[in-house]
Amino acid sequence: MEYVEPTIELLKGSKFFYTIVVDMQGNYSYVSPNYDAHFSFIGETLIGKPFQTTLHPDDWQVCAKVGEQSFKKPDAMHQATLRKLDGKEGYIYTHWEFRAIFNTNGTPSGIFCMGYNITEHVETQNLAEMQSEKLDEIVSIQSHDVRRPLANILGLIEMLDGTDSIHDLSELKAMLKGSAEELDLVIRRISDKGIS
Repeated sequence: MEYVEPTIELLKGSKFFYTIVVDMQGNYSYVSPNYDAHFSFIGETLIGKPFQTTLHPDDWQVCAKVGEQSFKKPDAMHQATLRKLDGKEGYIYTHWEFRAIFNTNGTPSGIFCMGYNITEHVETQNLAEMQSEKLDEIVSIQSHDVRRPLANILGLIEMLDGTDSIHDLSELKAMLKGSAEELDLVIRRISDKGIS
């Protein structure tokens, strides 16, 4: 408990960090003004409300697990990435550190948590992963689908050099046109997949 009050006081005016304390019943017993400003969509403070009020339901178990770890190893900070309601039917990503709180006689009294918004980082990472997947797909198309019509065109050009027959030239011209059209379709598919 000795570290909680000074940390709360230090970060009370922070616009970057969120600080909260959750009691042993799972209710907020303290929320920083910044946390209330971002996650209290009911027009009043979150103090006294269940911690699940602000969380994506899939992350409830993550909180329970990290909270349990906090009491098993009380001298360490335990981390979790959690999705919080944004008040617009969506979520923001946050990163947290948890630490168990004990009263003066050593009885558990709650969990202190300090967190911050990582949505921009997560969205940038997701965009980079999507672009990487697109690039992989384009490379695959180029290495397989482009090579076949291109090889056909090169082979047909070589065949053109060795023929004088009008019938053969006409046939080779038709095959050359077909391979060129196939290559054009593949290039259009690659363009449609572009990186945005």
